[in-house]
Amino acid sequence: MPNIALLPGDGIGPEVATAAIEVLNAVATDLTYDEHKVGGAGIDEYGVAMTDDTMAACKASDAVLLGAVGGPKWDTNETGAVRAEDALFGLRAGLGLYANLRPIRPLPALYDASPLKRELIENVDMLIVRELTGGLYYGERGTKDGRAYDTLVYTVEEIERIVRAGFRAAKSRVTSVDKANVLDTSRLWRDVATRIHAEEFPTIELEHELVDAAAMKLISAPRHFEVIVTENMFGDILSDEASMLTGSLGMLPTASLGGDGPSMFEPVHGSAPDITGQGIANPIGMILSGALLLRHGLGREAEAAAVESAVDKALDKGIRSRDLGGTATTAEVTKAVLEEL
Repeated sequence: MPNIALLPGDGIGPEVATAAIEVLNAVATDLTYDEHKVGGAGIDEYGVAMTDDTMAACKASDAVLLGAVGGPKWDTNETGAVRAEDALFGLRAGLGLYANLRPIRPLPALYDASPLKRELIENVDMLIVRELTGGLYYGERGTKDGRAYDTLVYTVEEIERIVRAGFRAAKSRVTSVDKANVLDTSRLWRDVATRIHAEEFPTIELEHELVDAAAMKLISAPRHFEVIVTENMFGDILSDEASMLTGSLGMLPTASLGGDGPSMFEPVHGSAPDITGQGIANPIGMILSGALLLRHGLGREAEAAAVESAVDKALDKGIRSRDLGGTATTAEVTKAVLEEL
């Protein structure tokens, strides 16, 4: 029996996690769940965002399903303070999850929900592959005497493995995004990407794009992209920008892969404290994260496809949560998906 480490987290995390478990149970009756408090909930309960016991449970699981972490209650600018987001960074580093996959596929039923014109987003089907355990977010940092610093470091090995992940996911073209006109780390990134392409993936097209140009092209010509591979901070920003192609952050799942142990699956959206407890959160991002868990975490393609198809059909029939301009509650959206299974 596969065991899932369930980390509902904060805010709407527990609400959308409940919805995802309902859908998962409908297609995979043999799954078991081991629930733990992380993020702000972990701080409130244990004084830390994630305990050693929780990390051990995650490492021993077959996959990790995370709701969302953070919120104003735990926000602080104090250097060295415990933050809810420490759970995320700890999980990524502790599980060796260096590759974050974020599919961007606007659904025809929701073309009108996007702020972009329909003709721009029709048939967009891209994957953003973000390096997840290096770069600025993990470098040495500090604040002292009116001066703050954050260190951006990448090694050849870190770049090689994420670039390979991008090429393996591509059918015809990879766009490597950097800032090679300014940053030494980006110049190294570009050199390594060029070499990996020539030595290992010569039949796939490689193009290099500066991050500012890529940001503009994501809005002006999103169909241009098939697979984008980039470093941690650029990937964080670009993938959130790209989420607007779908009309709402609430729609998007993400998978974090790469380690020898379990992978982690979570929605792109945050904890949304402004709507917590109202029963109106869009659960689709979390439900689709469950589909990615079935596919990438457990190797169950048929069940994953069934969940994704059920979401598409529910949307085709008109179900809309409030972030998509409708009135459906979390429970109503979940029910609509279940009815299509």
